[in-house]
Amino acid sequence: MQILIKILVSLAIILAATAIGRKSPSTAGLIVVMPAIGVLVLVWTYLENKGDPVVMQGFARGALLGLLPTILFYFVAFMCFRRQCALPIVLAASFGVWLAAAVVHQWLVK
Repeated sequence: MQILIKILVSLAIILAATAIGRKSPSTAGLIVVMPAIGVLVLVWTYLENKGDPVVMQGFARGALLGLLPTILFYFVAFMCFRRQCALPIVLAASFGVWLAAAVVHQWLVK
């Protein structure tokens, strides 16, 4: 039951952002990067680990350091769209940069 609640809440946020994106793409962009998902994961992690401060600190540190790969992902996507690249190219370039930054991220958190 708990996993179903997690799925439904996450899905509701994604669907809301998609609906808002039809009328205001920049607002939808703000919604998908806002800490709402982070808050949900913090709550789920807290409940599943009985508030273990070591686990919570590790999550917060990983999320904080994970901001750079995410920023790079959106920066590359923005630059590709400015150059009018096709979506598959935008996604490949953005995920490629994100993956490289994520590898560095994992090296830093260890």
